[in-house]
Amino acid sequence: MVNDYLDKYFPQFEVDLRKQIAEHSTMKSVLKGETMIQTGQYFRSTVLVLEGRLKLYREGEEGGEFFMYYLEPGDACALSMVCAQKQLTSGVMAKALEDSVVLMVPVAMMESLMQDFKSWYSFVVETYRSRFEELLVIIDNIAFRSMDERLVTYLENQKEKLGSSQLYITHNEIATDLNSSREVISRLLKKLEQREKVRLFRNYIELL
Repeated sequence: MVNDYLDKYFPQFEVDLRKQIAEHSTMKSVLKGETMIQTGQYFRSTVLVLEGRLKLYREGEEGGEFFMYYLEPGDACALSMVCAQKQLTSGVMAKALEDSVVLMVPVAMMESLMQDFKSWYSFVVETYRSRFEELLVIIDNIAFRSMDERLVTYLENQKEKLGSSQLYITHNEIATDLNSSREVISRLLKKLEQREKVRLFRNYIELL
């Protein structure tokens, strides 16, 4: 089964690389709502996502959340790569937004994989780059865009990632991801509904 996942989501890896990963890694199931990475924990493995969707975020001292990015099938957790190699603790949390499956690649393999397989080296570099660009987008949104613009972009991104115009997400979850309040998000969604951009239902939001 691991080989099937690797063939599907990591076809850029050499055959021998996929073989090594399959032989020495551990597949793990993560239930929806389960916290997979805790602030302050050490990493013994690099995480590759095979199924589902994970949300990475920072947790404030008073319990608030600051959304960073999502991990989906074919993605790797850049933080786990860095922290595992440097023996550093995590500065973020990761939670499963749906039932997920991940592959735990032992940190002991990282150095040899980087040296022996060009595709792994390229994958690690690309993972760092893409995560950095996502964080730049978040910074730009906070610094230069209004909340209503950020909300529209957020909804469009959710539609694209989930492949559906019906988004089963609460106003409070959106507020958390956008570092706002539920009241502000509800008010802005109501305005979008009045402009016939969305339809609001009890359990979901439909983009028009």
